[in-house]
Amino acid sequence: MSANTNPPTAKQMRYLRGLAEVRGESFAYPRTVAEASAEIERLKGRRRETRAERRREQLTISRALAAAGDAARVRDSEISGYGSQATWR
Repeated sequence: MSANTNPPTAKQMRYLRGLAEVRGESFAYPRTVAEASAEIERLKGRRRETRAERRREQLTISRALAAAGDAARVRDSEISGYGSQATWR
């Protein structure tokens, strides 16, 4: 296998996750070593978030999820049938 088709190494993935966390960014899971390297370089060029900014964002997300309540729950009025015969109304 060449470097263009090898999956990313565990070391690359750990570094990528850590970079994404401190930069306050998300990333698409790379399929190859080369994609992982490119994503690492992209994140290294981004501004590092402060601890206060990360905490503020976490609180905002937590509050929004708590306010949503059970909005994602499937309700009885949305389905008909039972078991493998159940369908959306």
